[in-house]
Amino acid sequence: MAMASLKILEETHVAPYSVTTTTTTTNSTLPLTSFDTYWFKFPPAQCLYLYSLPKETTFFLNSLLPKLKHSLSLTLQHFLPLAGKLTWPQHSPKPIALYTPGDVVSLSIAESNADFDTLSSNQPFQASKVRPLLSPLHVSETGVSIMALKITVFPNKGFCIGLTTHHGLVDGKSAAMFMKSWAYLSSQENPQLPPLLPEELTPFYDRTVIKDPSGFEMKVLNYIIGDNPGSTSSDCRNNPKLFEFESFQSSDLDELYRAIFELSRSDIDKLRRKVSNSNPNELHLSSFVLTYAYIFDCFLKATTEDKTKSTVFILFTADYRNRLTPPVPGNYLGNCVVAKSNFEDMREHVIGKEKEGVDSFTAIVMIVSDLVKSVGKEKDLYYEIEKDIVTFPATESDNSCHVGVAGSPSLGFYNTDFGWGRPKKFVVVSIENGAISMAECGDGSGGIEVGLVLKKHQMDHFASLFHNGLSHNNNNNIV
Repeated sequence: MAMASLKILEETHVAPYSVTTTTTTTNSTLPLTSFDTYWFKFPPAQCLYLYSLPKETTFFLNSLLPKLKHSLSLTLQHFLPLAGKLTWPQHSPKPIALYTPGDVVSLSIAESNADFDTLSSNQPFQASKVRPLLSPLHVSETGVSIMALKITVFPNKGFCIGLTTHHGLVDGKSAAMFMKSWAYLSSQENPQLPPLLPEELTPFYDRTVIKDPSGFEMKVLNYIIGDNPGSTSSDCRNNPKLFEFESFQSSDLDELYRAIFELSRSDIDKLRRKVSNSNPNELHLSSFVLTYAYIFDCFLKATTEDKTKSTVFILFTADYRNRLTPPVPGNYLGNCVVAKSNFEDMREHVIGKEKEGVDSFTAIVMIVSDLVKSVGKEKDLYYEIEKDIVTFPATESDNSCHVGVAGSPSLGFYNTDFGWGRPKKFVVVSIENGAISMAECGDGSGGIEVGLVLKKHQMDHFASLFHNGLSHNNNNNIV
């Protein structure tokens, strides 16, 4: 891809729609739960929705952009916290999301001459090419914005919506709900005022549905924000680096390439038969388990010579909205995901299993299956969360890698239609730390799209392993 240029057309802000002209002085606050503070220092989540639109820039700017801005304002009326910031007032025992009347969402409008067809395809290209399509969150000593948006038009090709959200308030399901709400109101010819959303898209904010054991929130704050286990709320609040993010991004994105690989339903069925025929144990062989294990197996083999990934761990998150007691509504806005980890070096695990006659793919399936079967069945969920928080830092080093999973095929990213059709491509950008992304296939076939970022020679090796493994039906070692 040739060197692309991006021109900023407008730097603007969008405020939540108000049905009155009088200015209210009422602030809206939303306390963070321990599920939120767990992700407080995590880098922002970033994704792209790319839409085909074979029109001139003037048509987009004059006809479509005003509708996108107006519907965004209408949507923010339901999602006030996203227009605010995360902060920690002196009188508060923990961080809060604060919306103050007058708060707005940053929105950049840009025009790019980049190759839209390449950016919205599955083929590998330099990871740095998508970075200009996103806006950063604003960080200060007193707080950090929760959301930033960037809309980029590609003349005669399409447009892209870049979404950046703070993980301290927004998990994948919450982000997807916001985008679908925005798309829903945009697709209405004459939305009523005040605008109404379907129940499943109307955010639920009641924090009392999250039951925290006494003292657990402070433990999470200490581990994530505090300098030592004995830190007080005041110590955490006054940390000069309170609102800074951990850095997982590679220092040289130009060396990295991103690509998307598709597993069809028949591919997944093939993997399921492969495991069923080779292992008699009771395994949970869901599409997620099989997809993650297969991608992980290819990843291990493609990065064998990479000293920065010599030790590799399994890590994914599970949505606990319907698994807590009592269950949390599906439209709950906030974090309600729990990390499921195995802190065993998977390279060593696979070598050991292969000596026992178990192929690498099946060996990984067994680990992932056990983790998935444990979801929601913990005797003490908060003890398990605390144990993982303590253990995780010990597994971080210059030569280790956690292959986490961003997104989920169940979130329906491709059902985000602003009135001009489904996305041509959905892309999770924030996976440059070695994670992978998952989404449903955009064609509605029931398959799964997996995104990942690797060095060029590793990506070529991965692609060869991926395709060869699926084409060799009778190969006992599938990759």
